[in-house]
Amino acid sequence: MPPKLILIVTIFFVLSLPCMSQQAEPPSPQPKVKVNMLNVCTPSAEEQKEIAAALARIPKQPLFGSDFEISHGVSTLSDSPDFLKPGRNPETAGEPSVARYVRIRREFAVQALFASVQYSFSDDGQNMIETLVLHVRDPKDLIQVSMEDSASAISSVETMVGANTPASRVRLERFGKSSIALARCNGAENASPPDQSVYEPLFRSASEVLANYRNLLGVKRTVSAELAQIPSPTGKASAKTKSAKPNSEEKKEEKK
Repeated sequence: MPPKLILIVTIFFVLSLPCMSQQAEPPSPQPKVKVNMLNVCTPSAEEQKEIAAALARIPKQPLFGSDFEISHGVSTLSDSPDFLKPGRNPETAGEPSVARYVRIRREFAVQALFASVQYSFSDDGQNMIETLVLHVRDPKDLIQVSMEDSASAISSVETMVGANTPASRVRLERFGKSSIALARCNGAENASPPDQSVYEPLFRSASEVLANYRNLLGVKRTVSAELAQIPSPTGKASAKTKSAKPNSEEKKEEKK
């Protein structure tokens, strides 16, 4: 082979190496999905301590600032509310939910652990739900504490807000960590419900916080007055259905 031809072939081979190496590289992988399982029926002893500590730090006689917010409206949801997802009631799955709601928010006046508290009440014609959320002022580990109760056999809003319905769910949102939750649970199909007697002090503490802040925020008079200004959603079910309780685990997906 002539020297010039050998040189041309060699140069072509050297120049083609980077292209060959790029073609040989595998395609970039898809984003990984991390699934955290929240054991809401039987949290560990360490998680129980965190829940108890967070509830104990909620002020019983807070000093509120001058800032506050009261709002009401109607919300249409194509999916069932979050509290139904773990043990969704088949009668409500897939049906749009139209709910009247009232929100009350107050700011804390002093530099305490929590910066604000928000109470929410919603009624979709089948379930009435109360939610209390306290937001931490300077999140380092804890972000917020929330408590929830619901009922489906209450005859009126006035009865619901005046009944001091006990809390059925407590949740801690943590900074850089998975959430911690505790909820009242039914048993799996053809199985008895789990023994949650050890968690009664936590449910009792959460219920006391809810009852206290109902009074502090004037829930009894405010919710009824605000809802009276909203027409009842059309097409809401007249029959009340039993509120679903969560299973032992909840899934939370995060893309990484």
